[in-house]
Amino acid sequence: MNTSRSPALRVESLDVRYGALVALHGVSWEVHAGELLGIIGPNGAGKSSCYDAVTALVRRGGRVTLQGRDVTAVPPHGLAALGMKRAFQQNAFFDDLSVLDNLVAVLGQRAHAGLLGSVFNPVGAARRRAEAGAFATQQLLRFGVPAVYHDMSPKEIPYGVQRMLSIALAYGDGATVLLLDEPAAGLGGEDMAGLVRLLGELKAEGVALVVIEHHMDLIMAVADRICVLDLGRQLAYDTPATVQADPRVLEAYLGKAA
Repeated sequence: MNTSRSPALRVESLDVRYGALVALHGVSWEVHAGELLGIIGPNGAGKSSCYDAVTALVRRGGRVTLQGRDVTAVPPHGLAALGMKRAFQQNAFFDDLSVLDNLVAVLGQRAHAGLLGSVFNPVGAARRRAEAGAFATQQLLRFGVPAVYHDMSPKEIPYGVQRMLSIALAYGDGATVLLLDEPAAGLGGEDMAGLVRLLGELKAEGVALVVIEHHMDLIMAVADRICVLDLGRQLAYDTPATVQADPRVLEAYLGKAA
């Protein structure tokens, strides 16, 4: 870990409770620009609660810092505006829009001039829309969505391409921190290779990635550090090699005796 700079995202002592149920307790980790943090653990370990806590989708205790700024009290849409983006485990698209228009729809002011702009400067609004369409086309290609699918409905394209589209929609026109929830779910072969390529490119460009993943071969190969959760507690937090050798992880997560 590079300790000479502040982390892109740091969480400290995260707690989530649902009544008497403690879903998450005392979880702390950080990720720097150009790094990938993997979050793993058995079902019910608290992985989704951790994501929801980081992105302010549930009431929680603890502290969240984004690029040195305390964002604990910032609502979800405010976090996105500050560069923290999230893709959910289940694909969610605008099925009545084309794949291309799905991405244009999430580009915000880059694509949409607003009511006043459309009324008083229609030529400028049309130019902005055209430029956004060209940008969206390049983004889709970059994220592994071939041009042959751009005019289709998302529900008409292959599942592996849908997964890449979901990441592209979360990233939009840029992200400082990108959180992905099981991006490899249901993938194999060329689709998996494409995901590995994309994660490597995003890291190289300085994006801080936080990835929940059950695919152990993938996460151990691409992560810089791993946070292991078990029953809402942080069981381990270290490099992939150290985590793989931790007897507590072998017993609790992999089901092997120490």
